[in-house]
Order: sequence, then structure tokens, then C-alpha cells
Amino acid sequence: MKTFFEASIWPLKNKLYRMAYLWVKDRDVAQDLLQTVFEKSWRYQEQLQNMENPTGWLVRSLKNESLQHFRKAQRIEPLGNLEPEAIETGEEGRSEEVKQVFAFLESLPEKQREIFQLREVEGLTYEEIAEYLEISMEQVKVNLHRARKSLRNYLTQHAHER
Repeated sequence: MKTFFEASIWPLKNKLYRMAYLWVKDRDVAQDLLQTVFEKSWRYQEQLQNMENPTGWLVRSLKNESLQHFRKAQRIEPLGNLEPEAIETGEEGRSEEVKQVFAFLESLPEKQREIFQLREVEGLTYEEIAEYLEISMEQVKVNLHRARKSLRNYLTQHAHER
């Protein structure tokens, strides 16, 4: 029989790794941060099992570890900045169109870009995003709507150029 950690936490490893890499832009550091969070979650798996949203706890812990890493390095930078290589799609090369979309997403305001990443790529719920970013659910919805609208306009414009 699998432990709670093996059944509920370990399967999130790729998603959490991508988030850590998105923030720190260093594969080794991202792995170290994830290992630290997994060690904590192993110790607290009984408490996590009774939590309503253990994924939110994991994301928040990872965010805190990332911030702590930057504080230790005395290099606080904003979290975010979508990197195409941070998202593992399994595809060998990316088409020029996909690269253009990633470049466009990087041009979005930071909050929109981060919310778009958390919702569309990582699959977090509105509630999880609001909790993680410590903003209201309404702010999540507004920023996500604006990001999607901007992307839709961008894609429509570029579809006509082909």
C-alpha cells in the first residue's frame, strides 16, 4: 500500500519542479528546493493528509524556499518570467509559431503572465492561485481574462498575417 506521500505528493514532482525552475532559472537549485520541500512534506505527511489543500501548501512552501534562496544569495528578483524551456512538452523542437507565442507571453505584465502560467500550464484552480499569490479570486479571474484576451488578439492578428 502506498503512503500518502507516494500517492499524493510524489506525482506532483514534475509540476513543482517546473514552478521552481520558472522562478530560479537554475536546474540544480530548482532540484535542491524541491528536495527540501519534499523532505518537509515527508515529515508532515500526516498533517498534509488532513489538509483541505495539500497542493497549495506544497506550492507555498516551494515559493518560500525560493524566496529564502534569493535572500541568502542577496538577490531578490520578481518571481515569474515564463521560459519556454521550463515547460516540458516532450517535443524535440518547437515550431516558430510556438516560439512566437512564448515570446508574446513574456511580454504580458508579470501578474498576468504568472497567473496564466499557474492556470493554463500548471493546472492550478482559481482558489489555489489566489491562495498562492495571496490575492483575491476576483483579481485572479480579471488577470487571467486579460491575459487570455491579449493572447487571443495576438493569435487572431498573426493568423491574418499568414
